[in-house]
Amino acid sequence: MTSNMIPARAWTMLALGVAAQAAGTLVVSAPALLIPHLHAQGTTLTMAGLLAAAPTFGMVLTLIAWGAVTDRFGERIVIAGGLVLTTLAVAGAWAAAGDPVLLGLAFLAGGMTSASTNAASGRVVVGWFPKERRGLAMGIRQMSQPLGVTLAAVTVPQLAEADGIRAALVLPVVLCAVLAVACAIGITNPPRPARSAVSTGGTANPYRADGFLWRIHAVSVLLVVPQFTLSTYGLVWLVGLGWSTAAAGLLVGASQFVGALGRILVGVWSDRAASRVGPLRVVAVSAAVVMAVMAFVDATHLAGAAVFLVVATSVTVADNGLAYTSVAEAAGPFWSGRALGAQNTGQFIAASAVGPGVGALVGAVGFAASFSIVAVLPLLALPLVPRRDQTLQD
Repeated sequence: MTSNMIPARAWTMLALGVAAQAAGTLVVSAPALLIPHLHAQGTTLTMAGLLAAAPTFGMVLTLIAWGAVTDRFGERIVIAGGLVLTTLAVAGAWAAAGDPVLLGLAFLAGGMTSASTNAASGRVVVGWFPKERRGLAMGIRQMSQPLGVTLAAVTVPQLAEADGIRAALVLPVVLCAVLAVACAIGITNPPRPARSAVSTGGTANPYRADGFLWRIHAVSVLLVVPQFTLSTYGLVWLVGLGWSTAAAGLLVGASQFVGALGRILVGVWSDRAASRVGPLRVVAVSAAVVMAVMAFVDATHLAGAAVFLVVATSVTVADNGLAYTSVAEAAGPFWSGRALGAQNTGQFIAASAVGPGVGALVGAVGFAASFSIVAVLPLLALPLVPRRDQTLQD
């Protein structure tokens, strides 16, 4: 398949993959955006952070398993079936509103089920698009995460403040249900070679070949902490600066949307550079710089907090598509589901720790010092970025 022979259905698969992933992200992001409401109702910031972390911890438990199921049975059944289960989980959260334990368990289940869209939707992109257009396609696919956060940010805080938690959970239930049907009807598994037609090297465990995949996983774990620090506590930071919850929610949503566009540009950059790891190295340095700037802004009460948050959010989400594409290409068509599951597992282990960990850190030393500490992590990631790209997926 060449760049001039991309079938029209590939773009349809991409659109459905983006929508499915965005719905899953909406489910995972909603609890974090309930923190101001929960805190106002008497929940401690650390406990609210635990509830916010429940979906990401749930994803950690099931991502590799969903990837293995995808490798075995294909993308369509995993995405559509996973969204059905996610719908049921969020409906359970709606019913459990008011009971923190049951609510936390329902959020956990929502993360466990929504993880289905992660590895499967990534495989759709890798399978349907050629290498020279894959950075663009994966950049578009990676828009799903910030778009899901954007949708959550402009609906969840406002609805929760006005009518409570149940009102904020109606949209995730409806959206997941509708997309489950749409994906069951519209998704076609991408073509891939028969195992008998592929050399042993193409079907062997890529983790045993060298350390490339392990290094990308480690880099992504470190770089996801700044991203989730801002997506989880950006709203709280703005409210602390005097912003209303509604205005802060809109700004967080806008910053995520700008970040979504940035992922496309970074994907195109990687296509033109014929490299994923080169741009990834630049993004790591940039993430350290913007988090340091955020610390300075908070410490000095510098004007223009909104602009700095938008820029920082855009930079800290830019690495995801690069690393994700690199993992899928290096793993090959028969291991990409599990490798992408492992990629997201590492990220969400770190993300799960951000809610309670950064919440406790902010409570102890404030936002400026917390941002400064987080800024160190991208610098630690820099020497781990591989020097050269690696690919089995053409």
